[in-house]
Amino acid sequence: MAEPYAIDVHLGPADLEAAMREDVLRGLTATPKRLPPKWHYDPHGSALFDEITRLPEYYLTRCERAILGAHAGDIAREAQAGTLIELGSGTSAKTRLLLSAMAAAGTLERFVPFDVDEATLRAAAAAVVAEYPGVAVHAVVGDFERHLHLLPGGGTRMVAFLGSTIGNLDPAVRARFLADLSDTLVGGDRLLLGVDLVKAPERILAAYDDPGGITAAFSRNVLRVLNDRLGADFDPDAFDHVARWDAEHEWVDIRLRSQRAQVARVAALDLEVRFAAGEDVHTEIAAKFRRDRIAGELRGRGLEVERWWTDPGEGFGMALARRI
Repeated sequence: MAEPYAIDVHLGPADLEAAMREDVLRGLTATPKRLPPKWHYDPHGSALFDEITRLPEYYLTRCERAILGAHAGDIAREAQAGTLIELGSGTSAKTRLLLSAMAAAGTLERFVPFDVDEATLRAAAAAVVAEYPGVAVHAVVGDFERHLHLLPGGGTRMVAFLGSTIGNLDPAVRARFLADLSDTLVGGDRLLLGVDLVKAPERILAAYDDPGGITAAFSRNVLRVLNDRLGADFDPDAFDHVARWDAEHEWVDIRLRSQRAQVARVAALDLEVRFAAGEDVHTEIAAKFRRDRIAGELRGRGLEVERWWTDPGEGFGMALARRI
């Protein structure tokens, strides 16, 4: 029986395995060592992150949902888009607010969820088909650093990139991503971008190092993923989760710190990795933004901010930008 949605698969299991091997080999032989944050997310890591979003310290999800709850109708009316594209869509939970607002505005024709995980995308696509009869769903399995040029075209589109995920990209990668995205947009298309804002470092850091240790477990999960998928023998409990505020760059710098001198082997790469006591593996940044700075970055890539919203506490921002 045919699926009630379309799906393009640009990233299969073999592609993901090859990308992981390349990232891990390059990262663990570099000085300092590093691992990209995207490898935190196996089913266990995804469940841990979902738990993080419900923690009292993790304000980002609540603040962004408050903005969408208050302004989804404004966004839909301003964009006048027939297609909603969501990058890094996951289960598309928050997206329902936008879909419903676009449907109420009478513009919604198509939803394009875009993510690396095919199983999650298929489940989300089926759910949206059931919840929004008459809306075409065209799922795309891909990496937003490589496959933006393959987004479905046609009609007026709004690309949503939520959750301040853009803050996980270092400045050079972020600039390239915005340039690639801008190149895919045409006149009338919009970008809806959610960004976490600079605020008291104490509040920010609490979101990345909760007292219950859920964030630390998520941080260590990257090592468990390497054990499962690359035959490594890391002892995750021998690494401490370290999150610090980098005032110069205005981002949270997240690392795993070896508690002792130790050696780990990655069988699939025939790689032996030595750690000194106190040596760090850099795993993530979480950049925070100021309105003028993100507007400037967007303008430099051909995107002009038309509207700007924040939550009542002004901790999180949402920009609606058009292609210049």
